[in-house]
Amino acid sequence: MIYADHSLSQKLERTEARANAAVVESRARHSHEIAAEWIKIAGTYALFDGCVSPLTQTFCLGMFDEITETELSSIESFFRKHGAAVNHEVSPLADISLMSMLNNRGYRPIELSNVMFMSIDDQTRAYAKISSISTRIINSGEEKLWAQTSAQGWLTEGVNLSDFMLDFGIISARSQGGFAFIAEIDAKPIATGMLFIFDDVALLGGASTAPEQRGLGAQSALLQARLSFAQSRGCNIAMMCAAPGSQSQRNAEKNGFGVAYTRTKWHREI
Repeated sequence: MIYADHSLSQKLERTEARANAAVVESRARHSHEIAAEWIKIAGTYALFDGCVSPLTQTFCLGMFDEITETELSSIESFFRKHGAAVNHEVSPLADISLMSMLNNRGYRPIELSNVMFMSIDDQTRAYAKISSISTRIINSGEEKLWAQTSAQGWLTEGVNLSDFMLDFGIISARSQGGFAFIAEIDAKPIATGMLFIFDDVALLGGASTAPEQRGLGAQSALLQARLSFAQSRGCNIAMMCAAPGSQSQRNAEKNGFGVAYTRTKWHREI
């Protein structure tokens, strides 16, 4: 049995940090004008991926090393250098002293997210294979195809967001340590899913389905494919993140994921 304790939180938070750092490195290789970079201070990953990117924030704050006012100032200087606000994704299992420290420095909570996990070894649920849907990892050179398919799923949220997700998708699909999965019907792409593997943890994200193809089981097929692949690579834990009470959380729970803990994002303008 895996307990939702400090040790698990360290493992999950570090996996997400490393995955997002890989995306930042991909951005740095392919979009030099952004000046994307990341640093590590006192066990905390501070990432800059552009001022509007959701990756521009920290992970693992207070999870591995003690955070003092000095370390916080150094982290804030990193974001100030890039003209970005400071956001910290903080686990409730981090050092409790962070709460008063962040409050005293003018931070405020702006977002909650549930970190979810499941034991891949316990993945005994039988998935009904949908004969019309096939899944695979994309080939080199198909990153734009994957990103275009992913962006289609965001069209219902607005054209601007879809455009952002197209660019973000290309960068993500090129990331080292990542595996971009695609679902197809008759060789036509209809849905996407991303998988990052670090040590024995698999991080699932990038789920998107073209609006007209929803309800066919594409995401279930992609989930099964990614979990099977992760297990073959030696992973025994799968994780994903979702907004509390969201449809994404319900879908994850239907497929065996449970909530490990709820994180708080702390924000401060610089």
